[in-house]
Amino acid sequence: MRLFRVTTGAIIEKDGRFYEIQDAVWDDLLNRDDLPGYLDRLLSAGGSQLTERSELPQTLLPPVGSQEIWAAGVTYLRSREARKEEAEEAGGGDFYQRVYEADRPELFLKATPGRAVGPGQPVRIRRDSTWSVPEPELTLAISSSGKIVGFTVGNDMSSRDIEGENPLYLPQAKIYDGSCALGPAILVAEGDLPDSTAIRLEIERGEETVLDEVTTLSRMKRRPRELVEYLLREYSCPSGCFLMTGTGIVPPSDFTLAVGDQIRITIEPIGTLVNSVSA
Repeated sequence: MRLFRVTTGAIIEKDGRFYEIQDAVWDDLLNRDDLPGYLDRLLSAGGSQLTERSELPQTLLPPVGSQEIWAAGVTYLRSREARKEEAEEAGGGDFYQRVYEADRPELFLKATPGRAVGPGQPVRIRRDSTWSVPEPELTLAISSSGKIVGFTVGNDMSSRDIEGENPLYLPQAKIYDGSCALGPAILVAEGDLPDSTAIRLEIERGEETVLDEVTTLSRMKRRPRELVEYLLREYSCPSGCFLMTGTGIVPPSDFTLAVGDQIRITIEPIGTLVNSVSA
């Protein structure tokens, strides 16, 4: 079952059929610990709360209300190697090995709600960066009590030259207008996704596919609930939050995004998040 955010509120998709929830308040939905069961009960009861639709609207909003978006770093071996490589000349190469092996994960604020974009909207590359990449990530939807109520697709845009210059520049490399995309939907489900779940990153430039790589959740060193526990250990999120869980795909060091590129990130059964690149 998937949940889409639209201008009129929310739409449930189940078994290929779409149902609009009348008078839905997005923040209230995401902050329900019983969200999977609640939506199932709505579908079973039917009635005036639901309106069946033939299809989704063309424009979907990012699945974010007032929730902050956080991110975890160096949760995959591939990410560790990339970060060590880019930071080696600045003397920071050893930092990321330590983070990868430590009990405490790297966590950082990725975006405020208004800085996240949704499906079909452009993500941005910084004008003062010369080496920009997308990072495809499974993203957790978390209620205020700390329960994972769903999953979405995330794109953690990153300026590798800036974060490699000095590890203390990480916020500037990660947090800027248009640096975060989420969507197309929230997969509402109980329990974790299987380790075999694949994450695919495709980048098209003009008529050419310039990158096509796949990883799986089995390559992630840290578990989702471990990351949530550390995030909320001394931090409250009254409306819930989103947490990107790190990337297992990092484009090669001779690749950088260009304006006009199209980024496609697919995690089945969540769907495909598509964004173009602007400056």
